[in-house]
Amino acid sequence: MMKQVYLDYAASTPVDPEVVKEMIPFFSETFANPSSTHSMGRKAMKAVEHARELVASGFHVEPDNILFTSGGTEADNLAIKGIAFQHHPSKLGKGPHIITSKIEHPAVLQTCKQLEAYGYSIAYLPVDETGLIDLTQLEETITDDTLLISIMYANNEIGTIEPVKEIGTIAHDHDVLFHTDAVQAVGKIPIDLSTLPIDLLSLSSHKIYGPKGVGGLYHNSDITFDPLLQGGGHEQGKRSGTLNTPGIVGLGKACQLSKNRLEKDMTHLKKVRDYFIENLNDIEASTLNGHETKRLVNNINFQFTGVESNALHSLLDEKGIAIATGSACSSKKIQASHVLLALGLTQEQAISSVRFTIGRNTTKNDIDYALPIIKDGIAHLRSISPLWKN
Repeated sequence: MMKQVYLDYAASTPVDPEVVKEMIPFFSETFANPSSTHSMGRKAMKAVEHARELVASGFHVEPDNILFTSGGTEADNLAIKGIAFQHHPSKLGKGPHIITSKIEHPAVLQTCKQLEAYGYSIAYLPVDETGLIDLTQLEETITDDTLLISIMYANNEIGTIEPVKEIGTIAHDHDVLFHTDAVQAVGKIPIDLSTLPIDLLSLSSHKIYGPKGVGGLYHNSDITFDPLLQGGGHEQGKRSGTLNTPGIVGLGKACQLSKNRLEKDMTHLKKVRDYFIENLNDIEASTLNGHETKRLVNNINFQFTGVESNALHSLLDEKGIAIATGSACSSKKIQASHVLLALGLTQEQAISSVRFTIGRNTTKNDIDYALPIIKDGIAHLRSISPLWKN
């Protein structure tokens, strides 16, 4: 049987066995609607609130600061639209102003594009060749109409970590709210929201060894925002809909495990990541995309001159090695990554880039097994590539 090596942890992680064990009773035993007032419903709600405490504990905030959503995409939408919809665009001149960056996840970029169509004014900040925004330019972009800054904590494609503390400080100095999409950062970076100037933060369960279909939004107690979903007024009236008890329980357990294992995970992932990067650097005409040091401990994004990334993806898939050519939310689209183009890469360089992301279960032996196959695949594709021959 062919060995399988999974190198796409940024797309999704396996659910931790301890998380599965925690969730199982809430499918068929404690199955009642947690909003019901009878004893079985109250038991389910108790589990939901315990999970909320576990999530909050991981960020050093109060449980009431955590809202449960269907995932990171909904959390991003709720944060941005929730603030925006409180301020209706003016019929004269430009509408209320939001600042984001050119390398955000589509959940943020598409939300901002929709708001632009509604009359809001959106500023899309460029980044340097490593993926970092310019703090001076950020401050200069703020206007009297700026409502919100939304800059991701760490990029999902290239792993670059943004200076969120400095961004939040600038935002608050100008009485502007700061939202960060931390879907990729949670579980890989210590995040203490009791000290960081962050007003809204999005997270996703299936990126931290929890189940799919559940996530969360941290919100500062001092701010209000409009709900996206109208209904029974669940989640403090901010997110209506029957609570996904098993998923929420799973998210709570995943956050607890991530908090307890963070130091160990970071040490392990950095060691394996650096070993992987060192060996990929040995390949002729290979270049690491993103920041060399300010990057997530699990992210390795490389461009291989003369290699079409989709072809390499397919070749490695046939050999049992799973990688990505970009964000899992848009990787089926045959086009150059907007993130890589924003770094200043050419179309050719961008479509020659692939993303490897490792996880808690990745070993040095996995990398040693994958490396010869990756190198052989690159050599084969270059041997038939007119771009490489020219």
